[in-house]
Amino acid sequence: MELTLAGKTAFVTGGNIGIGRAVALSLARCGADVALTYFSHSTEGKETVKAIEKLGRKAFGYQLDATNSKQVNEVVEEVAQNLGGHIDILMNNAGHLVGRASITDMTDEHWFQTINVNLSSTFFCTRAVLPFMNTGWGRIVNMSSLAARNGGGNGATAYAASKGAIIAFTRGLSKEVADQGITVNAVAPGLILETPFHETFNTEAGIQGAIDSTPLKRGGTPDDVANAILYFATELGSFITGEIIEINGGLYFA
Repeated sequence: MELTLAGKTAFVTGGNIGIGRAVALSLARCGADVALTYFSHSTEGKETVKAIEKLGRKAFGYQLDATNSKQVNEVVEEVAQNLGGHIDILMNNAGHLVGRASITDMTDEHWFQTINVNLSSTFFCTRAVLPFMNTGWGRIVNMSSLAARNGGGNGATAYAASKGAIIAFTRGLSKEVADQGITVNAVAPGLILETPFHETFNTEAGIQGAIDSTPLKRGGTPDDVANAILYFATELGSFITGEIIEINGGLYFA
């Protein structure tokens, strides 16, 4: 089977850095035109757009706060117009740990910010995109985490809860849209290096400890995650929906 997304369009949230960038480039290499979002104004979004254009694909970048449903609706409408009236692939990648806090010390603000940036953003973007996933073929991939399975590290309970909810959201939505030819799946990465997440919220000792506990004895890369998402996005995964791929080198069951 030829691995191609020729004629398909994709929308990747948080597509300027880390895993999101790897996904956007991977989809483009397979022939998809790609629109991506970034939270802060930086050169990274423009650089990723240029990299996609060098692959011969159309590319668009948008600044977006994915926790703002009004902004999401406006950006998605513009994306659909630029991508020919349809969005075939949605990668809900935007999300963040926000910070570490125990439940007893956690503020309401921290709790709701964590839920909003991970779970509400996924809901807002999915709701906005579905009317434009209108060709009888669609792929939605959501970003969960190993934390959804094991509760996360110290001070990450809110994050783990939000990522666990994404698994439930994925499975519920997969049944809701199956008759439209749309599959809905998720990935649950563990330690993925070369991403802002671990650079910001982990220590060298913590990272090395996770690597030592991983049967494959290495951390993952953004491309490791992008490859799994590519499987879901192409015809390779056409008979799979409501599933979660664990991408952690065996750390989950070790």
